[in-house]
Amino acid sequence: MFRRVFICAAIAILAIGFAGARVAGQENSAGSKRAAKGARTVSAILNEWTGPHGGVPPWNLVRPEEFEASFETAIAAADKDIDAIANSDQPPTFENTIVAIESAGRTLDRVQTLFGVHSGNLNLGPIPDIERVVSPKLSEHRDRISQNKKLFARIEAIYRGDELAGLNAAERRLVEDRYHSFVRTGARLDDDDQAKLAQINKRLASLFTDFRQNVLADEESYVTWIEDEKQLSGLPKSVIEGMAGAAAERGKVGQWAITNTRSSMDPFLTYSDVRPLREKVWRTYYNRGDNGDERDNNAIISEILRLRAGRAKLLGYQTHAHWRVERQMAKTPEAAMVLLLSAWPKAVAKVREEVADMQAEADRAGDEITIEPWDYRYYAEKVRKQKYDLDFNEVKPYLQLDKLSAAMMWAAGELFGYQFEQVDDLPVFHPDVTVWEVKDRQGAHVGLFYLDPFARRGKQSGAWMTDYRAQEGFEKSVTPIVSNNSNFVKGVAGEPVLISWDDAVTLFHEFGHALHGLSSQVKYPSQAGTSVARDYVEFPSQIYEHWLSTPTVLNRFALHYQTGDPMPPELLAKIKKASTFNEGFATVEYLASALIDMRLHLAGDVEINPDSFERETLAELGMPKEIVMRHRTPQFAHIFAGDGYSAGYYSYFWADALTADAAEAFEQSPGGYYDAATAQSLYDNVLSVGDTVDPAEAFRTFRGRDVDTGALLRKRGFAD
Repeated sequence: MFRRVFICAAIAILAIGFAGARVAGQENSAGSKRAAKGARTVSAILNEWTGPHGGVPPWNLVRPEEFEASFETAIAAADKDIDAIANSDQPPTFENTIVAIESAGRTLDRVQTLFGVHSGNLNLGPIPDIERVVSPKLSEHRDRISQNKKLFARIEAIYRGDELAGLNAAERRLVEDRYHSFVRTGARLDDDDQAKLAQINKRLASLFTDFRQNVLADEESYVTWIEDEKQLSGLPKSVIEGMAGAAAERGKVGQWAITNTRSSMDPFLTYSDVRPLREKVWRTYYNRGDNGDERDNNAIISEILRLRAGRAKLLGYQTHAHWRVERQMAKTPEAAMVLLLSAWPKAVAKVREEVADMQAEADRAGDEITIEPWDYRYYAEKVRKQKYDLDFNEVKPYLQLDKLSAAMMWAAGELFGYQFEQVDDLPVFHPDVTVWEVKDRQGAHVGLFYLDPFARRGKQSGAWMTDYRAQEGFEKSVTPIVSNNSNFVKGVAGEPVLISWDDAVTLFHEFGHALHGLSSQVKYPSQAGTSVARDYVEFPSQIYEHWLSTPTVLNRFALHYQTGDPMPPELLAKIKKASTFNEGFATVEYLASALIDMRLHLAGDVEINPDSFERETLAELGMPKEIVMRHRTPQFAHIFAGDGYSAGYYSYFWADALTADAAEAFEQSPGGYYDAATAQSLYDNVLSVGDTVDPAEAFRTFRGRDVDTGALLRKRGFAD
């Protein structure tokens, strides 16, 4: 109950799932007709999953027009479950209240899973309108639970009662988390304030959906077209083929399309020799949600910020940031800001060095320009080649998507004993999706892993992990089902898909999230897998990125797509030597987004113009003019398509401090990154325990001490 997991990648927008909604009263006759039609045929969506391994999602039986009626039925069933717990005439106990909540709303969980995948991966046809209808109803349902005074009285009685002392540590943590969750969502407010809170939440749900759909629409609508082959100068063959495929998909065979997504924008800006086109592609991408049209997000953002500030005050918090960060590892927004600002001056200084090197390279080439944001990636590649004799065009032929997918699974086998066996007889929601059964060393079933790697129309940009079903073991043993979803660009049919080094890092990052979900060994689903503090959840995914660059993986799986030869040792050495190259750019574009996020949510209830606030705050911070935020405010889905990462984008940096220190634990061990004892400790103390243990304690047990934040500066090349 209360558990929907969509975990985002460190370098991409993620699917927010049910963060969005519509304004009350917008349902029209068409929506009512869809619901009426769906009422006759909703059983496939509502039914318990059948098939092997405790059941699998019935993608082949889902009919989108049935979702509205299915949600109506599932929400009503979940309400009934909660009412039965709240109105019990038995004295409240851990079993009949806290554990009972874990079992409530199972049907709604399944419906949300099926719809969440459609809204993130198949956002076409009726899905956007259905989301606008359904999301406010989900918001109201959540408020009916958190504002149920009888239910809260039972939870509080357990939290303050004698039974708590007799529970084990995981059970006590479950009680404490449930109690604090209710308090933080308004359980103690009087009736009038609860009504105000419910209206705020409902309106926010509507705005979240509008924001997300606007960004999706701008990604779909704004395409840069190339008709003249001469304008392809500088682009690698694989990029050109991907652009041709994107054009053909849109009915323009013989042309080339740069779609408005990071996976398309990034390689174009890196390699295109045509500067005016680079500027056009850059402006198109970074203006998503900020074009002054009907899809402009600025007014939506202003209202979201105002409502969040009002909600925080209603709940007794100074700002939305204080409310959000309270239950995270950082505890306070001030602590998060200290970490961010500790690296900011070093990162900016590094950018100054990088820009100087790029300007010198441009001057040497006779290019009469001053470095602008649309030049940064292009000249950075030239500097990389000049400084390190490393051209990532030489690396890409060795980075085949299918082989690197095999590599991430193989490394999981070496570290944790997992075996991945592809299965072809389970339903999938798109032909691109493959399914893998995961087994342990003894051949016992662990879970299922779904892989959805390619970009397509109706799919959100970026990369993310989704939890279809959480592991649990309190009523019966339930194994997890997880997925990774990415937006790699398909090339020519029948040829291997080649990806960039950054894309390969993303692949391993998301698989780290998947392993976190698959490795869960807890009793209650609310504590399973990735259900941990937001500034801790990125730690298992970021640490797994490190296995990509190990010689063991690259020698075995980084094979040239034409010759089959492994990556030459000298090329491996160049990659390692250049590991902190361009780190100023990467760190500044991220930190700028994290600092803007926190500053916006520390501002309180002042009226904010997002574009002005962004511009003025970055100027105050000393943002280099050659770089833009990784996620500009009007397209910052992490923080405005839902509450999940709001005042929490700092989480990646916080988790990376843990990651850098944990990586040094492997590097200092006898077996390096494949040291069996260190891998087992990571599994025992991090991957398998979910939220049964305080994350600071879990890390302390793994590392033998508190985190050394100096490791983060060493990792990024900022150490003195």
